[in-house]
Amino acid sequence: MLDTLARVTLSPLLIMQALKVRRIAQRLPEAAGQRSGLVGSGPPLRLRIIGDSSAAGVGVQTQRDALSGQLAAALSDHFAVSWHLDAASGATTKSTRMRLQHTAADPADIIVTALGVNDVTRLLPRRAWLGQQMALFDDLRKRHDPHQIYLSGVPPMGAFPLLPQPLRWTLGRHAQAFETTMQRHAATTADLTYVPFNLPPDPGLMASDGFHPNAQLNTLWAKEMASRIITDWPRFSRSRPDQSRSTRPS
Repeated sequence: MLDTLARVTLSPLLIMQALKVRRIAQRLPEAAGQRSGLVGSGPPLRLRIIGDSSAAGVGVQTQRDALSGQLAAALSDHFAVSWHLDAASGATTKSTRMRLQHTAADPADIIVTALGVNDVTRLLPRRAWLGQQMALFDDLRKRHDPHQIYLSGVPPMGAFPLLPQPLRWTLGRHAQAFETTMQRHAATTADLTYVPFNLPPDPGLMASDGFHPNAQLNTLWAKEMASRIITDWPRFSRSRPDQSRSTRPS
């Protein structure tokens, strides 16, 4: 309630700041390179990464330094990882659902999502966001039948160097509200694992635009996500022996 009152009171200033940020923000391209591949050895693991510009590698030069490349590399000592990236700059939860309707519905063992920042910047109500996220998860279950969906937490937007105050505070508070809502939902849903973005809000870990992660931050992000997947995997392979994926991924 207090956050809503503050936004209403500050709305003229917030609108002006948002327009200025759009005008002056450095526009970095998505990372170059392959968006699918096979790496590593061991039990086969089919991995899909779905998200927005952070997942698409904005802020680094190549996909090798982006989340997808770093995550596949971090898992490759334990699995033969067949990975696929589907991410786009500016993607929201709603636009991602629409985009995925036109992609192949291939089976996947693990899905990692990285969405929320663009929903925050649009100040989408958190209940509406949760509803859209739940609809996306249902779509992913029907299309890919994953063992588990790992949800990347919304990053600490209250620490993004690009954003001036009080816009930074406003978006940071809204991102925190999204976090709390999703944590509660994931805690009651067996096939969802919420992975908080508990990484240091250090400007030195941001790309030159002050808004996206750099290669070092992607490494930390990927290692945390890989650790969760590696720890959980024995449980998945026991719980669904009829779908143990005994053949190598193609």
